[in-house]
Amino acid sequence: MSNIASGNTIAEVANLIGDAARANMLSALMGGQALTAGELARHAGVTPQTTSGHLGKLAEAELIAVEKQGRHRYYRLASPDVAHAIHALMAVAASGPKRYHPIGPRDEALRLARTCYDHMAGRLAVALADALTGMGHVVLADGAGLVTDEGRRFFCDFGIKLDGETSSKRPLCRTCLDWSERRPHLAGRLGAALLDRSVALGWISRTAESRALRITRAGEAGFSSTFCLPPDWRAPLFSQKY
Repeated sequence: MSNIASGNTIAEVANLIGDAARANMLSALMGGQALTAGELARHAGVTPQTTSGHLGKLAEAELIAVEKQGRHRYYRLASPDVAHAIHALMAVAASGPKRYHPIGPRDEALRLARTCYDHMAGRLAVALADALTGMGHVVLADGAGLVTDEGRRFFCDFGIKLDGETSSKRPLCRTCLDWSERRPHLAGRLGAALLDRSVALGWISRTAESRALRITRAGEAGFSSTFCLPPDWRAPLFSQKY
């Protein structure tokens, strides 16, 4: 039996997300890693006592889930649906009225490559989506994605197995509108597998206390040769001011 999304229930969820501290916590969890209350407190800029109350409300609304390991508690987004909703809000917020904000090293690192829950985002992810589409490995339309037969062979050679995963209710391939590039990047099981495989190959690595991904020297060469990325893929698609 499922709940009906009435105006009141939508308003309740929106009110929870609308608090700045809770919004910062949910944004931090978009990195895909489970975080402690202390880590989330630093991201939100609030005290540990205040953080506990916020986390309790988010958990009660099933926006986050709690994982216990010994005496430690770790928090993560409750589901891909929650991550998709937060990402959609990020895209809407990014396309709103422009506010001047000088771009620093951290901003540029996030726009180049970052995690979006369990898949990649930023200019790297958009370039990969464009390249895979251009090579005929995926077909993207209206937020959905189809992996072609040639694409399945390509991903198998790359070390990603797409067959035999019928038990998952999650789509194999869909798109997210990248909030910094305003272009789609790959999500779904395929997007998650691309991130995991790239980390396993040592092409990208996570950075502490940030969603930014570092592209290694091996990754620079590997992404370019394997996915036939254009030489200027790092260049911003347009100028932005925040």
